[in-house]
Amino acid sequence: MRSVGVEEELLLVDAETGEPRAVAGAVLAEADRAGADPDPDQAAEDGKEPSHTFEAELQEQQVEFATKPVTEMGELHEEIVRWRAEAAKHAATAGAVVAALGTSPLAVRPSISPGHRYDWVARQFGMTAQEQLTCGCHVHVSVESDEEGVAVLDRIRPWLALLTAMSANSPFWQGEDTRYGSYRSRVWNRLPAAGPVDVFGSADRYHAEVQAMVDSGVLRDKGMIWFDARLSASYPTVEVRVADVCLDASTPVLLAALVRGLVETAARSWKAGEPAPRVSTGLLRLASWQAGRSGLDGPLLHPETMRETAPVAAVEALYRHVGDALADTGDEAFVRAGIAGLLERGNGARVQRALLGSEGDLASVVRHCARRTTQESRFPAPGPTGRRG
Repeated sequence: MRSVGVEEELLLVDAETGEPRAVAGAVLAEADRAGADPDPDQAAEDGKEPSHTFEAELQEQQVEFATKPVTEMGELHEEIVRWRAEAAKHAATAGAVVAALGTSPLAVRPSISPGHRYDWVARQFGMTAQEQLTCGCHVHVSVESDEEGVAVLDRIRPWLALLTAMSANSPFWQGEDTRYGSYRSRVWNRLPAAGPVDVFGSADRYHAEVQAMVDSGVLRDKGMIWFDARLSASYPTVEVRVADVCLDASTPVLLAALVRGLVETAARSWKAGEPAPRVSTGLLRLASWQAGRSGLDGPLLHPETMRETAPVAAVEALYRHVGDALADTGDEAFVRAGIAGLLERGNGARVQRALLGSEGDLASVVRHCARRTTQESRFPAPGPTGRRG
């Protein structure tokens, strides 16, 4: 079974005011201190993994963690809950809390993290980098080779916008309602190498395109290839990067199960000799924009027709598309329940707007979301896998 892992970026905010706080350095130092091995040389010799998984991000008002690769959705859920709780514990030592929000609802002036690479990004991308306080959720799924990985990338393109709509959790920006469900996706796509891309056709063509983009001088290195989905530069995985960080801990598990289903379905299609859908990148950009605009509260472009349709119809099409793969991994019932719950209760954007209506101010929205970030999931946690076969 294909392994899957998740990366989440979390906002660091003041526990009282809800305003973002530039304390990532202190949070990471506390994580290092808490996870320090009494004998680091012996630990390295024994091949022990690092005892924490936190990293800096572009802005000092955020922190990132990555789960280990797993095959069971229940274990992935436990990983996400664990690392969110650890992030909250370390943030508390710096007088902050963590919030799984795609953007800051309150006004903020982001602070670029220290380091040569981040300095380069700030100089090269100017105001785009200065404003880039966004928190996403990235899903990694294992592939057998770069050739299989690129075949997967070519075949999952039409479906990715739905993941943006389902995860949309960033309706507010600088204290204002943007009228978008995922404004994070719009801010992120200002970067030059972000967004949908063309069909590549082969691993050689993919790598040639990536190298040409780096050689252009616009990008510093291959880590700045910010496609909606890409081959990971560090792991034998396809990395899907279109989702907002999600408010409830079970929602990234739902996304991960769907992404694994997409990867497996695409790989089977490639092995059967079926061609990749020839949807233009221009139409995919429209689908991406519409998903960011609507979330689950307005029309989306149907991934098979690229015509407007209701969100429930688009999501049901995704479920049907990956149905065989979900059944084979035992994720079918969990995904069905997760989709039903998401459509009924809404994504993070809907929750945030409802909270503003009931609480009356954005600071209260942030405080509520910070508490919810580390609470038990709203959806039933996935149970033991019941795979076919």
